[in-house]
Amino acid sequence: MLKQRILTSLVLAPLALILVFYTPLTLFSYIAAGIVLLGAWEWSAFMGLCDKVKRFGFVAATAAFLALLNWHWPIESLWQNGQLVGDANYLFTLSFAWWIVATYLVWRYPAMAKAWNEGIVMRAIAGFLTLVPLWLALNTLRSAGYGESTHFGSMLILVVLGIVWSADIGAYFTGKNLGKRKLMPKVSPNKTIEGLLGGVVASVVFVLAFCHFTNVDMSVWPIYAVMTAFIALFSAVGDLLESMFKREVGLKDSGSCLPGHGGILDRIDSLTAAAPIFVLCYAWTLSL
Repeated sequence: MLKQRILTSLVLAPLALILVFYTPLTLFSYIAAGIVLLGAWEWSAFMGLCDKVKRFGFVAATAAFLALLNWHWPIESLWQNGQLVGDANYLFTLSFAWWIVATYLVWRYPAMAKAWNEGIVMRAIAGFLTLVPLWLALNTLRSAGYGESTHFGSMLILVVLGIVWSADIGAYFTGKNLGKRKLMPKVSPNKTIEGLLGGVVASVVFVLAFCHFTNVDMSVWPIYAVMTAFIALFSAVGDLLESMFKREVGLKDSGSCLPGHGGILDRIDSLTAAAPIFVLCYAWTLSL
């Protein structure tokens, strides 16, 4: 399994860098949509759908949402005069509100399971709120500053990926070596409070190191550190939310398309929360 994970990562890492740094905006948007729609296919299993036609129906509904957003906010029009367009802020605010609710649902699991597990409608809504803002967030970050620098937005995506990866790695090693107190044993038995804190610290260290090597003014480092901790905490919620849905339907992995890694959702679960909240934080810093 470890060998599979390493080999898959060695293939995925350069592909991800090519996607983030070297694909034109429109192509990037389409590829990101494809990844999100693969996630929608896996999410349909969380809804208890076994029939392929019904599962494709959920994917088609998700695609319709993406098409509607793309019609309203083409990737080239998400920024005006260096500011995120106002109505896009509303969707990201809705996304943040969803992650507050998701935090409560995870914290109260399984007591609150009936609130979203009676039929497929609530689970479908949860899927839309989890996946659709991720696509818009990736588009928003990729297109930031595009008129002045083709790679500025790519660096923003690299930062949010670095936060997520640092949090995951920090949580793994801290939890393995120091973890004693379970975080959410009914949702994810192996996660610990120590691991969560270690992941947050690792993500903050990553961002501060990034600030140092990119000559960011030290006066804003404390603000970036606090925002990073905030984003890293919610990235853990994204991971736990997927674990909660998998546990409810008895799945170990969301899929099997990535050898050694499971499914697409197993790789982007943390990013579903981190990316939209990162956009909100970044847009807020621009208004200071």
